[in-house]
Amino acid sequence: MKNFQEEMPGKRLRIAVLLSGSGTTLQNLLDHIRQEKLAGKIVLAVADRAGVKGLDRARDANIPAETVLRNSCASVEDFSQRIFDLCRKAQVELVCMAGFLRLLRIPPDYTNRVMNIHPALIPAFSGKGYHGPHVHKAVVESGVKVTGCTVHFADNHYDHGPIILQKIVPVLDDDSAEQVAARVFEAECQAYPEAVQLFAQGKLKVEGRRVRQLP
Repeated sequence: MKNFQEEMPGKRLRIAVLLSGSGTTLQNLLDHIRQEKLAGKIVLAVADRAGVKGLDRARDANIPAETVLRNSCASVEDFSQRIFDLCRKAQVELVCMAGFLRLLRIPPDYTNRVMNIHPALIPAFSGKGYHGPHVHKAVVESGVKVTGCTVHFADNHYDHGPIILQKIVPVLDDDSAEQVAARVFEAECQAYPEAVQLFAQGKLKVEGRRVRQLP
């Protein structure tokens, strides 16, 4: 099968995508690359579960796909080292966590080079246990009027690290958790490629807890 990523002109950011499930975020990034809205090339996909659909999406796009099982590793440090060794071998410049549910230890050479997206406005509805449907159920039950998504640089804690950008969506009075999830996912599909593109253009500067967008 022809690899459309190989046909893109110019220098492209080398990206690894870490996933735990269906790979919808991987597909969104691929779609933006195909539409030439993102100057990137996905050179590696890594899953922490065997047989997930996201690995099939990667292989269908001719992306090298690997599985690193957490329970096969002695510690979170060993688990993280195996993943980042794969990234180094593939000369990955940016790691994108895409529904990746495992805690990582970020090595010094990848500090501020690992992004994550969270389906809420960090620090609200974030941290251990707040993932997937649990987030949107908590949002609806809380009675808040807005929620959204957050793209941030990952560090060694769940849903932590300097915030790159956030997008806000309304929470309507009669919304179900599923309706909120759908609205947030639409925002995610815009926010993540936007943040990756800013990184590719060298327009993100980290100053402590703040990420500044350069002109």
